[in-house]
Amino acid sequence: MNFKIISFFLINIASLSPAISYSQEVISPRVEHTDWYDAANLGIEGKGWVNTETIYDRLPLKAKDVVRHPVWNLSHDTAGLHIRFKTEAKTLKVRWVVSKTEIALMHMPATSVSGIDIYAKDEKGKLRFLGNGRPSGMINEASFALSGSTEYVMYLPLYNGLKQVEIGIPKRESLSKFPLSSVSDSIVFYGTSITQGGTVSRPGMLGTSLVSRELKVPIINLGFSGNGSMDMELADLISELDPAIFVLDNMWNLSPKMVSERAEPFIIRLRESRPNTPILLIEGSSFENLPSEKGAILKSIFAKLKAEGDENLYFLSNSGMLGDDFEGTVDGVHPNDLGMARQAVIIAKKLKQIQRKSTPANASIIRRQTR
Repeated sequence: MNFKIISFFLINIASLSPAISYSQEVISPRVEHTDWYDAANLGIEGKGWVNTETIYDRLPLKAKDVVRHPVWNLSHDTAGLHIRFKTEAKTLKVRWVVSKTEIALMHMPATSVSGIDIYAKDEKGKLRFLGNGRPSGMINEASFALSGSTEYVMYLPLYNGLKQVEIGIPKRESLSKFPLSSVSDSIVFYGTSITQGGTVSRPGMLGTSLVSRELKVPIINLGFSGNGSMDMELADLISELDPAIFVLDNMWNLSPKMVSERAEPFIIRLRESRPNTPILLIEGSSFENLPSEKGAILKSIFAKLKAEGDENLYFLSNSGMLGDDFEGTVDGVHPNDLGMARQAVIIAKKLKQIQRKSTPANASIIRRQTR
């Protein structure tokens, strides 16, 4: 596997706390011994909306009575969210409280479902895995030895929500936050359980996080396990965002009939709000590396819209997504770490091509009404 994660401290979207400024500053310690800080005050990266029910949610509060109930429940899972911080401390503690009692799944370990990962920036500016917090229940604590770095990223659980996260450092040490970038710098991924991280071993191996570290761009993860089915209410919500690129990876949650009925209206709805933004359609992944029936339908829709003038629409086939050795999944569908890394390589390569090719000036989009 030739995947090389070209890392950087990750940047992303929005914080709910009005007290957070966008300049780097030291947060004053508030207790003696180990000083504990509310991690939310450092800013939550990877959010597309500010007005969420809790600071660790992925959809806005207004979506609560709009999207289907399963989608709303999954929006509380913190997949793709992370926290960047800076400290010169030599030790670090993290306390976190998850919102669901089920800390592991039958095919996905507690470390990824409910755990946290710490990455450190090395001397070359790359983020390297430092260690993880392994949950044993709803209330958890982990300790880490730090050395040789001052900049860190904490990736949050993939299939659980959070009630609270605290970072602890020795007294007299300081903790700093970094500025958060705008949605316009980000890539938005909308998809299925695979987009949400099923079924990697830990949060840092989430596909969108791998792509983010490779491309050095922030990513908003809108993966909803079993529910990435191109609902039009999601098209309405996602079209509110104004990112650099949209990525739609929904095939595993759609039947051929659903692809025929939903894909084109969904794309057109995005185009109504974002006529020049590149949209990448992903066929999905399979061991066969052959065009699927659903993929063929999606590709025909892609060809139709391209012929009508959408120059910023792109298609990525499933070829090579999981490799050819049948070792890339946990259960024949959901990628393990190997499969997710392989997918990330291919997706990142395609996104690099789109970044080089796409400019608002040369886009020629036919605006249409959703049927």
